[in-house]
Amino acid sequence: MDLTVTVSTHEDAGLVELTGALDFASAPYLRHVVFGLFDDGHHHVTIDVSQLSLLDAGAIRALLYLHTRAEQLGGGLHAAGATGTVLTALEITGVAKTLRAYDELDWPVAERDRRAVRLDGTPVAHGLWPVEATELLNRLHQLAPDDPDRARLRDDIIERCLPAAYRFARRFHSTTDSLNDLLQVAALGLIKAVDGFDATRGVEFGTYATPTVTGELKRHFRDRNAGVRLPRRLQELRLAANRARDDLTQTLGHTPTAPELAAHLDVDTEQILEMIGSTGTSRPLSLDLPVAGTEDETTLGDTVGAEDPQLDLVEDRTTLQALIARLPKREQRILSLRFYGNRSQSEIAQEVGLSQMHVSRLLRHSLDYLHRRLTEQ
Repeated sequence: MDLTVTVSTHEDAGLVELTGALDFASAPYLRHVVFGLFDDGHHHVTIDVSQLSLLDAGAIRALLYLHTRAEQLGGGLHAAGATGTVLTALEITGVAKTLRAYDELDWPVAERDRRAVRLDGTPVAHGLWPVEATELLNRLHQLAPDDPDRARLRDDIIERCLPAAYRFARRFHSTTDSLNDLLQVAALGLIKAVDGFDATRGVEFGTYATPTVTGELKRHFRDRNAGVRLPRRLQELRLAANRARDDLTQTLGHTPTAPELAAHLDVDTEQILEMIGSTGTSRPLSLDLPVAGTEDETTLGDTVGAEDPQLDLVEDRTTLQALIARLPKREQRILSLRFYGNRSQSEIAQEVGLSQMHVSRLLRHSLDYLHRRLTEQ
């Protein structure tokens, strides 16, 4: 691997000096180094990229992720000293200002202890796990199922590996998530890794435990934290599109369009548009959210339709209309003048040529009839 990494620390700050090529293959090593600084309380990190000869889209994406994570922890991260093709790559992808690539490195040389980080062919995340975990698991699987020492040894392995599992949980933690919940999920993933590890395959425990624990954490976010469950095909398409977008941006020199993404992923453009439309829909909006474009304090809840109270009266109105049609024409007219024309009994009496007393008796007779028939039905 053509990458050399040295680390220096001072109080709550850390300096990571990179030499060589930082690409998609070596970016996970950088993430491990920076997360190690975060775990140790160094939340203000400077990445010295002045000695890099190559920086690809996958590495830039890793830098942006680390930048966001540092801000969530109350610190910051920036890439200083970018020149040549490295600076061009940051400018083309539009992240040069975000990562403060134009800033000069201001870390004094005298305060650089430059501890070299060993990067070999073994995935760096394995270094989080106790070196004796694999050997202990080999001993565990050699014990008979009814051996009384089996449960004790299993508990010992879990206790030794819990700090490493908790470090993964803290990396997934943000201000909107419960750390205690994530620690429990990580512990559950660790137990699954210990019970599911096959010692006969000749691999290190970290090779199996790392994806098991992180997978359990990702499943927790997907299944429990999302208020709206998106179809799995949209979730997978979104991940693939995010990876392809970085590569296409650097290749095409502009942000890829939906047809370009569809052609690159060999899917229909309609699927890409559906995926884009689903972005940001994993959490429901609050009904107290103010409505944009309104001058008053209208909320989203105010725009949601409610049940019409007149809806329950539809059946009664239809029945009443049929019953009124059965009354004599004179009584229908009196009811119409009284309740629709808002006339007094004296005015009705003058119009229909009857006495007020007679109009009163006809109204009472009509209303009693309608009330009795409606009650019966």
